[in-house]
Amino acid sequence: MIFTQLSTIPSREFIPGFHGKMIHTERMTFAYWEIEAGAVLPEHAHPHEQVAHMIEGEFEFTIDGMTQVVIPGMLTVVPSNMPHAGRAITACKILDVFQPTRDDYR
Repeated sequence: MIFTQLSTIPSREFIPGFHGKMIHTERMTFAYWEIEAGAVLPEHAHPHEQVAHMIEGEFEFTIDGMTQVVIPGMLTVVPSNMPHAGRAITACKILDVFQPTRDDYR
């Protein structure tokens, strides 16, 4: 896939309230999330580095015990194997970029 429209990528619900459209390259995964207000991301960690770009809404991120409400335009960096969790305060749109590729999201 060299050129595509995001609207043509099917959405899946990966955990309750988290609807994602995934784009995979050889070394990265881009996850476009639409998250329902009140949806909870349980604490977890993964070997992938992650950068989250808040597009719309408010999301409470907890990373390694530090909590911050993230608003549009903010970026969040999650290092490899760092415990993190979250909660959608409002309906949200977030773009996550993972490196290496998230094969579990295929």
